[in-house]
Amino acid sequence: MIIVGVDGSRTGLEAAAWAAGEAALRHTPLTVAHAVAKWVCEDTSGPYAEVARWMREGATTVLRAAEEGIRREHPEVEVTSELLPGDPRAALIDASEHAELLVVGSRGIGGLRGLLIGSVAHGVATHARTNVVLVHELPRSPGGEVVAGVDGSPSGLRALDFAFAEAAMRCVRLRAVHAWAWPHSTGFGPADRESEQDALRELRDLIAGSRERHPEVDVVPEVVHGHPVEVLKEAADGADLLVVGSRGHGQLAGMIMGSISQALLHHAPCPLAVVRR
Repeated sequence: MIIVGVDGSRTGLEAAAWAAGEAALRHTPLTVAHAVAKWVCEDTSGPYAEVARWMREGATTVLRAAEEGIRREHPEVEVTSELLPGDPRAALIDASEHAELLVVGSRGIGGLRGLLIGSVAHGVATHARTNVVLVHELPRSPGGEVVAGVDGSPSGLRALDFAFAEAAMRCVRLRAVHAWAWPHSTGFGPADRESEQDALRELRDLIAGSRERHPEVDVVPEVVHGHPVEVLKEAADGADLLVVGSRGHGQLAGMIMGSISQALLHHAPCPLAVVRR
């Protein structure tokens, strides 16, 4: 099952459209979820009963609009809707426990002007109990490619497996990108690291296991000099999907998300998958 959180915003509807396409590819049911305060679900009498009823009706309208759009574009998808009581972040995180994937828009109706990512999207991407896809906006002209950031960490290898599976379902090419040579005082360069050819051989070795499981996928390994965030932003421009692990090499103990995945939450140029498990 895939869960998509909606709130009536444009990005929420785009997230629902992306999730519907993913559910069709996976042949799995889709649940459209919208969260409201607990008292709205519980207060059927008392001084605020009319306000609660009005808010429930608004929530139902949001769910119905998303569900109708999904049925219109993907009639083959089994879709249901669910009203979740509580704070949207906590409610979606709890709901994600038994889902294959949780999909949210990057910013909702409550997002402050100027923020690149909303608090709900950030909280869900950081704490969800399953893999998360954050939809900034749908690509206007997808390039027929999935891009994966590869760094050799356990989280990065899980992300690579996820990316191979996505590329296989979509029948598109996979570009496996490794950014190397962290910045030094003299700028980007090899600086006491292996040669670029050694880095490329290492990347091909990392790809080998996933490639055996998905021999049908055309995969292009790519080693690029530069900071990982900038390298992956450029590589994913126009891609169908960018895939990263939740934590990579060099992260401080106790951190829930790595600095690279955190930065890409704000700056990914296409839908971003954060692979958590």
